[in-house]
Amino acid sequence: MLYEDRGLDIVYAEGQYVWDSAGRKYLDMHTGHGVAFLGHRHPHIVKNLAEQMGKIITLSTSFKTRVREEMLNVLSKIVPKNFEYVYLLNSGSEAVDFVLKICRKTTKRKKIVYFTKAFHGRTFGALSITSSSPKYREGFEPLLPETYEARFNSIEDIDKIVDNNTACVILEVIQGEGGVNVASEDFVKFVRKKTLEVDALMVVDEIQTGFGRTGYIWSFEHYGILPDIFIAGKAIGGGFPVSVIFLPHTVVSKLEQGDHGSTYGGNPLACAAVKAATEVLINENVHLQAKAKGEELFAKLREKLKDVRIVKEIRGRGLMIGIDLKIKPGEIIKYLQDVGIIVLKAGNTVVRLLPPYLINRDDIEFVVSTFEQCFSQKYGIGHASRPA
Repeated sequence: MLYEDRGLDIVYAEGQYVWDSAGRKYLDMHTGHGVAFLGHRHPHIVKNLAEQMGKIITLSTSFKTRVREEMLNVLSKIVPKNFEYVYLLNSGSEAVDFVLKICRKTTKRKKIVYFTKAFHGRTFGALSITSSSPKYREGFEPLLPETYEARFNSIEDIDKIVDNNTACVILEVIQGEGGVNVASEDFVKFVRKKTLEVDALMVVDEIQTGFGRTGYIWSFEHYGILPDIFIAGKAIGGGFPVSVIFLPHTVVSKLEQGDHGSTYGGNPLACAAVKAATEVLINENVHLQAKAKGEELFAKLREKLKDVRIVKEIRGRGLMIGIDLKIKPGEIIKYLQDVGIIVLKAGNTVVRLLPPYLINRDDIEFVVSTFEQCFSQKYGIGHASRPA
């Protein structure tokens, strides 16, 4: 009811592939909106979850447990040192809602700044700072007050809107749902500069971009800045539902017991999943593989599609790629699925590719040749003529 039916009955998944009930194999570049970045059923993650299920599944964070300490120890290897505190929840949207509470309480300010084409989730707080599609808000307004929309990549808007009443600015440095829109370096650095000037918090939403997908472990590393708070989700659980908020002592010191809570947040299974996924990230140099494979896929797509009239732009970073079209992408997404590649839409006109880091050269060749075939044969709108 709430989601489009893609017409597939998926019965099995492994690595970068899924199979339907008819036995057909698909290259998965949808990955549950980016969740299966480490591949489906990664053996190290499955093993750790199975072992934890044999010990304890449910436990309040009021009690200590070894797997949580092990998880924190492994996470410390991939997180900048000033983020001393970690809070686990169950979804990205839930984490965003808590972060909004944190920002208002710790700054004693109300104003929250977000951006055009942003997507932070569909719970009430997260929806208040989501603008990627008007339909997400229809019927649910009025939402949270004191939320202000600035134009993405507009230094002018940041300079005008962010002031001494601002609690936080929340930013995706690559907007996923909004169209795979990449923030400019000057823009991100100005957001950091301006928030420091007015003593507001800069929050980076790494739910889709983080954990190696863009070629760095965290996408803010592309810009040489450190936010005040950042949020991870999707890939960080290796397929298990979990989100993580990373916080410095300067922020946590202003919070009190009872300011938030979660029945399932930080449960032992989630801790086991995050621990195992982080070990995979480190041991398999996932971010470096994403960088190299992403560069190869980008280069081949740009070369083969450069003269296709309906392709406006190919953009993104690492293994987060958007092919922006001059038409709506629905028929192209269906064509790709029919021949064995599952992708998803972003914005109004973008085909989004979110493959696992496990994709290989054969997968890349298959993707590129299928896009070529799709544009030049099925749609009959092929390549623009080259000058003589």
